[in-house]
Amino acid sequence: MACGEATAVAGDHPINTPLRLVHEVSQISIAGFCGKFKKDCTDLARRVTLLAHLLDEIKDSNTHLGSSSSFSSFNSCFSDLSVALQAAKKLLLAANELDPKIPYDAAVKKINFQFQCVTWKLEKALGSFPYDHFDISEEVQEQVELVRAQLRRATERYGGPVKSNSLSRASSQPLDKEIDLLHSGNSGIGTLHLENIGNIDHEVRSKVGGVPRGSVPNGSACSQIVQDSKRIGNSSQLSEVGDLEISRDNDSPFTSHEESKESNFPVTPTEFLCPISLELMRDPVIVAATGQTYERSYIQQWIDGGHTTCPKTQQQLHNLTLTPNYALRNLISDWCAKNNIEQPTAFANGKIKKSDGSLRYVSGEIGAIEVIVRKLSSRSIEDCRAAVAEIRSLSKRSTDNRILIAEAGAIPVLVKLLTSEDRQIQENAVTAVLNLSIFDDNKGIIMLADAVPSIVQVLRAGSMEARENAAATIFSLSLGDENKILIGASGAIPALIDLLLTGNTRGKKDAASALFNLCIYQRNKGRAVRAGIIPALLKMLTDSSSCMVDEALTVLSVLANHQEAKAAIARASTIPVLIDLLRTGLPRSKENAAAILLSLCKRDPENLACLCRLGAVIPLTELAKSGTERAKRKATSLLEHLRKSQQHSS
Repeated sequence: MACGEATAVAGDHPINTPLRLVHEVSQISIAGFCGKFKKDCTDLARRVTLLAHLLDEIKDSNTHLGSSSSFSSFNSCFSDLSVALQAAKKLLLAANELDPKIPYDAAVKKINFQFQCVTWKLEKALGSFPYDHFDISEEVQEQVELVRAQLRRATERYGGPVKSNSLSRASSQPLDKEIDLLHSGNSGIGTLHLENIGNIDHEVRSKVGGVPRGSVPNGSACSQIVQDSKRIGNSSQLSEVGDLEISRDNDSPFTSHEESKESNFPVTPTEFLCPISLELMRDPVIVAATGQTYERSYIQQWIDGGHTTCPKTQQQLHNLTLTPNYALRNLISDWCAKNNIEQPTAFANGKIKKSDGSLRYVSGEIGAIEVIVRKLSSRSIEDCRAAVAEIRSLSKRSTDNRILIAEAGAIPVLVKLLTSEDRQIQENAVTAVLNLSIFDDNKGIIMLADAVPSIVQVLRAGSMEARENAAATIFSLSLGDENKILIGASGAIPALIDLLLTGNTRGKKDAASALFNLCIYQRNKGRAVRAGIIPALLKMLTDSSSCMVDEALTVLSVLANHQEAKAAIARASTIPVLIDLLRTGLPRSKENAAAILLSLCKRDPENLACLCRLGAVIPLTELAKSGTERAKRKATSLLEHLRKSQQHSS
């Protein structure tokens, strides 16, 4: 101990080891993951990488470790975290480099249990951390709480009810020792190779589906604001690990699934099947004209074949827009994980799985794309310019291309090109990143490549086209809850508000969409208010030449339940404008205006009184009779609040 204390006094802060491990995991993540555990590895690596902000703030803080007893206590916490991070690093390497000689089922069971142990150990280490002793920002504290919540959910998904005593015993074993025990003489299990970081294959072996061709035209990917969907994680079932014996008694969470999966094969929910192919969907999309959901490739083939009606309802397809159904996709992912069913996949072992289940070999295409990706790093501006333009074009065409481009390691290189002084290279790079981000697995790779600061830089100082596409990229990335926190803390919100004020129509729509998504996260609402979003939205509402009324109202509706935003909306004299919209707006505008007014006036006598003075009762009464269903509910509720307020005052 004395030695350790002396080292600490000499300036070797105990945070250095966990910080180094986090950076090493980040480097592993950039190289990419493959195989059965790609999603598990990507999720774990993303959560570990998020801890860099916490550790950086601790290291930069002026907190002294104090007495030897205080140091010993702190050092124990840092040590526990280091052990958990080291286990995470080794597990990522092991799961990504499974020896093909290992019986597949046995390897899956062992690695699954190790994922449960590691996620439990990380959450436990973070839970006992002395946060109060360091100067940690509120944003980072919330980020850590989000990571802990995700780790808790992941631990439970890996093995049902968590048994802390068995997990504690299992996770106390060194992970490298456990993996080394998986040799060929032990129950017929082969060896799990742990490679050095420098020897990791730099190709991403993708195995999941995504959004195919034509879904995001350049610059207008998010011109329509969409509702946030709950992100449901994916995991696999677990059984046993290495030489650790798991008792199969009535209390074991490992028994029921293994014993019953053959006799009780789950029935696929009807809503998970494409109405055209009757197969489990991997890329469900909503047809805007009818609201029906299909597998994208099948409905796209139907439309490309000249059909003008919805296959299920026979309604005319006046609007051919296809919107990704993220909520359903995640429900399918969760259901597959819970029932130990292999998810529909897009890429594996040099082959793309088509929607009809057949495989298409793409080795030649991978080789051609790798050649283009190498040219992205060329010292010749002309070669680089041509290569990034080709990547942009390829990434726009199809999901398969988005998978293969990420496979070839293009994303980290494209992120570097975002800061290029060549405007053409910058525009094509940010648009390529936008196109690649449509495929969900690529979102994680983009975030791990630390792309957000560079995207924000483009958003602030790029050409108008580059700024539009940077805003669209932020919208796409912000669909993940943890990404909302990182993007909100990056300075993106003021830059988006500036585009909201100064951009063309397409840029304003993309900025509004991104701001809506970011402001779902509570702390970002305060950031947006302080950055001046309320005056910007009010300007959009009152500008007679503006075509952004619906977008402005939608963003206001997500802000109106935040106390700071609520006060700013009232101060900006927004209530009279909203009442005017109740009288003259389109049905959707009336509905949103009523919803915002209800949020502003709940438990706020002053705003209720203002509503009465400005004559809101008549338009609200009309709306309660003839508005949309949602508008009727909001208007009726507001009228009830007004009635109670008048009774109370009299």
